[in-house]
Formats: sequence, structure tokens, C-alpha cells
Amino acid sequence: MKELFIEYGYVSLNKYGEELCGDNVEGVTVDGYTTLVLADGLGSGVKANILSTLSSKILCTMVSNNIPIEDCIETMIQTLPVCKVRGVAYSTFSVIHVDSAGHGYLFEFDNPQAIYYHDGHCIDFDRKPLDVLGKKVYHSELSLCDGDVVMVMSDGTIHAGIGRVLNFGWDRREIMEHLDRNIRSEMSARCVAWLLAAACNDLYMDKPGDDTTVAALKMREALHVNLMVGPPVNKENDDYYVGKFMEGDSRKVVCGGTSSQIVARYLGKKVTTSLDFPDKDIPPIGHIDGIDLTTEGVITLRRLLELTEKYISPNDLTPKMFTKQDGASLLAEMLLEEATHITFFVGQGVNKAHEGLPIDTTLKLKLIERLASSLKSIGKVVEIHYA
Repeated sequence: MKELFIEYGYVSLNKYGEELCGDNVEGVTVDGYTTLVLADGLGSGVKANILSTLSSKILCTMVSNNIPIEDCIETMIQTLPVCKVRGVAYSTFSVIHVDSAGHGYLFEFDNPQAIYYHDGHCIDFDRKPLDVLGKKVYHSELSLCDGDVVMVMSDGTIHAGIGRVLNFGWDRREIMEHLDRNIRSEMSARCVAWLLAAACNDLYMDKPGDDTTVAALKMREALHVNLMVGPPVNKENDDYYVGKFMEGDSRKVVCGGTSSQIVARYLGKKVTTSLDFPDKDIPPIGHIDGIDLTTEGVITLRRLLELTEKYISPNDLTPKMFTKQDGASLLAEMLLEEATHITFFVGQGVNKAHEGLPIDTTLKLKLIERLASSLKSIGKVVEIHYA
């Protein structure tokens, strides 16, 4: 039976000339339930940012604790600061709340209607209007399958191109057709969100006329990755350390020359090194039979961290796919786009290969800790085992 996993990601465009986005996204997984909230504050800039941030945090916290939506909205109304100019406290929102099996609900208030990608096509949810404290809130029941994606968005998406490329903005049906043509089954939730947000940016000709945010939640098959870096403190523990690393039905990655030699010796195999240099700044990858990816250590990890920090930035419009064949890019594709669970096996032994070089164990540990923190921030399940 497949192990399924709920992942989510989002991408935001700030209104041209604004430093802060008037949209905000909050997500959390608690006790097997994932809650994702997108809020769009009235107007743009600082005021809108405050409204959307408060709204999304209130809703995410309360919904994730199974508080009825009526109480959530009442609390939000009583908490939001009133705009002195408009005399109202206003923020639109979309709320997704699902369990690990994909069952749950979607609530929407004044945001563009969510898009449901199912079985290779975008379709509409069945929606029921509810009157909640005088506000019309739409409710949809969710029952997601492997590969399904739910996309929620702010109104900047449907306004994309107004007065520039398009006369009346981007029609919902046209948005769905664009997604039908371009979504691929292997894309992560964050990649799907980028796909739509980047298209909006193109229609705005790089000068968004409104804050634009797309958040996506995807049900997908879990993928576990074990990554080993560095030799253990005690050489006598090499076999035990590698044995734990090799356990389970997971992809196996080894970073570092010394680590590669330890693993190869344990498996009774040889390490071979590629003669290709796809990136002159990154050492070539290696190969060990039985290991999915073998790379150099610290230099590759440092580039991986750079790629990761760029990938997780919600305002970065760089494609969320890694097509280069150097070790750092291959590792980024596996950890960021493909993996759901990542276990680091970190050896704290002194690496003799680094003697005389400005590389120490502390540097390697800091790289791993920063990388793990970044991966956790986008919903990956991360563990670190030290040896």
C-alpha cells in the first residue's frame, strides 16, 4: 500500500513599487492534519500586509485546533485593525484543512474560486454557500487522491494583464487551460504554484498591478531519502553507521570522498568518478553500485544550500526544477522537488582529506543544520543522526 503525503508551497508577487506583499500564506501540520491559509488584505503595502498576516495566522491557528469556522471568522473580525480611510477591517481568505488521507474541507471568502487538478485536468469543486456572520463563505468537501492538487489564489491572478496584454484580465477558464497544458505529474506543490505565479508575472510584464499569490497543496506518494556525510568519530563504528544508513526502502545519497570510500568498502564495491564537469565550480559526481547519488562533500553542500535558500523564497521566480547535471543540482532536485522525508547521517569525525584546508567539522555541521532548517520550513520531514 502506498504511503501518501500532503505537501504545500506558495509563490508571491509584490505589487510593483511595494516592498511588502498584501497577501500572506500560513501552513501547519498538527496531529496528522494539514492546514493551509491564504489571506489577501484590503489594499496593498504595509496595511494590507498587517491585515493578511493577522488573518492568516488567526485562521491557521484556530482551524488547526479544530475550532468551528464561525468562531474563527468572529475572532478575526474582532481582532483586525480598522482602516481609518475606508472604515473597515477586511481580508479575504481561503482555508484548506485535510487529514493525511486527503479528507477534509475548503472554505473560501471573496478570493477567486479554488482550482482542483485531478486525473490530469483542472476542474471545479462542488461549493455550498454559507452565511457566516453576514458574510457569504463557500464550503467544499475534499477527498483527495494521489497526484491531486488544490490551488488557491489572490485576485492578482485573475487581474493579470489588465490594461497591458489583456483587456479584462486572465479568465478563469484560460487559467485552467494553461495549467492543463503545463502541469506535470512529477511537479511538487511549490513548482505548480510557481508555474501559475510566473505566468501572471509575464502577463503583468514584470510590473504586477496587484499583489499576486498562488498557494498549492498536493497529495503525493511519500519518498524517503537517506543522506550520509562525513566519517564517524570512531572508525570502529563505520560498519554500524553505514548499516543504519542502508536500512529501509529509501534513496541513498553519499556526500564526500571519505564517506564514499567507507560506504564502498562496506558494500564491497568500487568508487568511480565521472569525467564530466557540468559546472566548473562543482566537483564531478561519483558512482557506487547500490547508491543512488554520490557527490563531493562541503563544496557541493554549500552550493546546495544556496540553491535551497533561493528555492524556498516565496518571491523568487526562478524555475523550481533543476535540470543541470552537476552534483548540487541533482541533489537539489532530489531533496527539494522529490523527497518528502529526509534523514541525515552526519559523521563528526575529523576528515584527513581536509587537513591543511580551511574546512573543519564545525563548518560541515553548520551547513547540515541550516539545510535541515530550510527543508523543515517547506514541510519536509527531517531527521539528523550524528555519529
